[in-house]
Amino acid sequence: TVSEFILISFSHFPQQLLPTFFLLYLLMYLFTLLGNLLIMGTIRREHSLHTPMYLFLCALSISEILFTVAVTPRMLADMLSTHRSITFVACACQMFFSFTFGFTHSFLLMIMGYDRYVAICHPLRYNVLMSTRDCARLVSCCWAGGSVMGMMVTLIVFHLTFCGSNKIYHFACHVLALLKLACGKETASVTMGVILVCVTALMGCLFFIVLSYVFIVAAILRIPSAEGRHKTFSTCVSHLTIVVVHYGFASIIYLKPKGPHSMESNTLLATTYTVFTPFLSPIIFSLRNKELKNAIQRNFHRKFSSLSS
Repeated sequence: TVSEFILISFSHFPQQLLPTFFLLYLLMYLFTLLGNLLIMGTIRREHSLHTPMYLFLCALSISEILFTVAVTPRMLADMLSTHRSITFVACACQMFFSFTFGFTHSFLLMIMGYDRYVAICHPLRYNVLMSTRDCARLVSCCWAGGSVMGMMVTLIVFHLTFCGSNKIYHFACHVLALLKLACGKETASVTMGVILVCVTALMGCLFFIVLSYVFIVAAILRIPSAEGRHKTFSTCVSHLTIVVVHYGFASIIYLKPKGPHSMESNTLLATTYTVFTPFLSPIIFSLRNKELKNAIQRNFHRKFSSLSS
């Protein structure tokens, strides 16, 4: 019976390139942490940002930090290591946390779309429908839903028997790579079940996001002035961009056509979702959200003013 797994994804790369990739991914990882911490700190300090939209953004930043912490440090360590083994329990923990925070991220994007729908389509009822208590409940439901999904997928996968090869063709304990190592008659049905559960949850979130924007666009088109339409839509740009990036990179990885892809190309594609997408998120929100950008600039100005005085 398998007691540990070997992560062999980066073993196919030329050894002289690994320090370069390590430095690049380390810088993106550190920027992801610092960028999200900056957003969280700014929202906490600025009372004008104590609104439902920024509460959800703060929760989103927390989920992105935890997701990257669950996967990226281990990936960075394996780049410079010759012994890339991971224990059975550590692999299960990594899968649980990565799925939990990944699904939480998708659920938060969904309720952020709902928040924009209520703000634009029902502005007079916004304070009633999106009260502080209701927002806290929605965030709690996202975290609870992500935890349930993570626990369910992890228990299903690690309930299987692993008695053959222990080489995972990935840089993390990826669910599909692990299912290929399982043995037993139920493996095929479990694989289909896991894929169905994950796709249903993610596509369900995407469906509600798209539905929200259908109503949002319809409401914006009824605004008579072009300036009013532009101002209203600008409040949705950062969220919509993150949704496109999040689901776009996920589609590239999981829906790419099967063909003679090398291990190196598969690894680089996988790292775009694990490292590059969280790296882009704080950039998009800080640059595309005018109110948040101004708040960050004010905080920096206060900080430098206090230091100079």
